[in-house]
Amino acid sequence: MRGSRRPAIFFGFEPWKDYVPRWFPDRDCKVVSRNPRNMLRGGWPLRLLLYRSPEVYVWGFKYPPFLKRFCRFLGIPFYHVEDGFVRSVSLGAQRSPPASLIIESRTLHYDARGASDLENTLQSYDFAADKALMERADECIRMLLDLRVSKYNLGKRVSLDALLGPKTKRRVLVIGQVETDASIAFGCDRAVTNNDLVRLAASENPDAQIIYKPHPEVLHGTREGVSNPADVAGISEILKEDIAPADALEGIDHVYTITSLMGFEALLRGIPVTCYGMPFYAGWGLTDDRQVCERRTRRLEVTAIFSAAYLLRSRYFDPVTGGPASLEAVIAELGKDVCCRGSATGT
Repeated sequence: MRGSRRPAIFFGFEPWKDYVPRWFPDRDCKVVSRNPRNMLRGGWPLRLLLYRSPEVYVWGFKYPPFLKRFCRFLGIPFYHVEDGFVRSVSLGAQRSPPASLIIESRTLHYDARGASDLENTLQSYDFAADKALMERADECIRMLLDLRVSKYNLGKRVSLDALLGPKTKRRVLVIGQVETDASIAFGCDRAVTNNDLVRLAASENPDAQIIYKPHPEVLHGTREGVSNPADVAGISEILKEDIAPADALEGIDHVYTITSLMGFEALLRGIPVTCYGMPFYAGWGLTDDRQVCERRTRRLEVTAIFSAAYLLRSRYFDPVTGGPASLEAVIAELGKDVCCRGSATGT
């Protein structure tokens, strides 16, 4: 049985090594070291020549640059893999395995420099003709909102009113990101920090309450920030603990983001969103874009973007067993944890 499966070589997957065969049960999986130097010392990529009809999968951009060229030259299928959009009840930096993956043959969905498979789907798919897909997308969006499920589902359940007092003016939420993250490096055509975004939001909304939500990995100490939130404390209310996205978005009138997925979660709630960079959901007529992508010429509804990203282009896995699952099943499972945390905190 093992010899009948197509060989698949995985580069950069070390934290998820034990889960890879569960994610790809129809492949004969070989996981290579996450360290590019160790890849070379182990004889890769030349060892690919020893396999019959191999495929190569890389985590994000964690691979030697020449590996992709090597595979393209020899006609070896090459795929980028990243966390999906409904991930887990913990952070990737804490080695919690993802409940969803997105797999791209061209480049990753957050790389605005070129068209990914997701972007091409958004640009060309006939969403209006696929009524079953649209109905399923509507139902999944309803589940996400009702169960308050997000990407990480880790934040504290607490209202902004409880933290900041009653709302007395428009609230503008600025979504912080890990400033060294690849989604910013490849999703922006110019340098930007979280503090730059806070200052932009404050200058464009002088009569609003500016609320700055730092990224969960920065708040949990698993990643380091570049800019100091204290430098913008005079023009914003800084959330100093990790607040669940559903609670952070409650009562918000406008969201500013660089490329964060939380911007899309705001769109699902009907909240206007300003994007400084070019995430996968920008450029389709739904967002206030500060960067232009001339490739994206269609005007799409939020349900169409959701269906492409969350249904057509993503794979899902049971958070408990690691086996294949549907988006609906993953939302329901993660929703149990969100509900339990809400009960424990009295929300």
